[in-house]
Amino acid sequence: MRERVWLDWAMHLGFYLLLAASASRLVSRHGMDAQTVASLAVCGLLALVYAAGVVLWGDPGRAHLVWLGTVVAVWLVLVVLAPSFSWCAVPLLFLCLRSLSSRSFVLATAALTLVVIAAQLKIAREVDPSLILAPVGVATMTAVIFWELQRESAARQRLIDDLISTRDTLAESRHRTGVLEERERLAREIHDTLAQGLTSMGILLQAADRMWASDPDLAHAHVRRAALATAENLDEARRFVRDLRPPDLEGVALPEALSRLCERAGHDTGLEVRFRHEGERRPLAPDVQAALLRVAQGALANVRDHSGAAKAMVTLSYLDDEVTLDVFDDGAGFAEPAPAPGRGYGLRAMRDRLAEVNGSLVVESAPGEGTAVAATVPAGPPPAKPYLPGRARTGGGDAATGGTEER
Repeated sequence: MRERVWLDWAMHLGFYLLLAASASRLVSRHGMDAQTVASLAVCGLLALVYAAGVVLWGDPGRAHLVWLGTVVAVWLVLVVLAPSFSWCAVPLLFLCLRSLSSRSFVLATAALTLVVIAAQLKIAREVDPSLILAPVGVATMTAVIFWELQRESAARQRLIDDLISTRDTLAESRHRTGVLEERERLAREIHDTLAQGLTSMGILLQAADRMWASDPDLAHAHVRRAALATAENLDEARRFVRDLRPPDLEGVALPEALSRLCERAGHDTGLEVRFRHEGERRPLAPDVQAALLRVAQGALANVRDHSGAAKAMVTLSYLDDEVTLDVFDDGAGFAEPAPAPGRGYGLRAMRDRLAEVNGSLVVESAPGEGTAVAATVPAGPPPAKPYLPGRARTGGGDAATGGTEER
């Protein structure tokens, strides 16, 4: 951490400043006699040993402890020769805190304090309680301050580690969520496009096979429609891989796309599929249009595969604050949704699609009474109707006032 590096270098600088101050005091008080020269030689050795440790400061292993022991041993020899060097014990306390366990640090603090007291008593002319209390007070304050800094640094490091771990966990979770969402999207697209297209192709090819001998022209027509469905499904596959709009919505509005869908469904299945449009059109977001179109595709696929119906009606209604899509068939209906094994994804896919655009899906059915599927999505406010003088504003089926369109 940046703060810890700054503190390390401050303590190292403090050690050398105390060393230089003690050496200067020694020379000014005693001159350059033999003991002073010896003390300065040991002082130089201590400076070199300490510098070697600074270079290897990042290694907290056994070599670091050996270095710390060497520094303390050389310092003890220096204190015996020149007690004025005893105040270098303060940065040595810092080294002990960084290198030793809590119990070892307490013992080292007590030992260094006793050495300082002994050195002060040796050079004092008179014994004074301050010679004992001052080193104890300085050692206590220094140890507590260093200890608290160490504790806060460790707590901050744990917090940073927790944040990094949480960030990694969230990133992994987002990745998994993105993968699942993409799988869900592809599953819906495959169900609504490729699976339904393959089913239609199968129906057409089976019909062509049955009529091949009796009515070759009609059989060829079924084969051509199957080939056309193959090309359309290939185009659908390319588009949903690129997450584009359904091709039925390219260049046309939603009502026209639904009308074409109903027309194709009637040709492919033989059902009578009608489309009705109610209310005044308004712009819808592309994802809302795509969701409603896919819901209609899925509902008509269910009508084809499960209902046994002869007729189906698709109704798109623009209301004041919502747009509804209703698909009704006159088929067998059901008491409870009980899909066959390996199937039943269609309704869930419809609900998921609508949930993405804040919509909802309601399914109503009863045995023998057909099935109604109702999709609802919120819509913006209807466009304001211009005031036309001299014209009644209560028209029935006028396109300018809403009305009903059926195909």
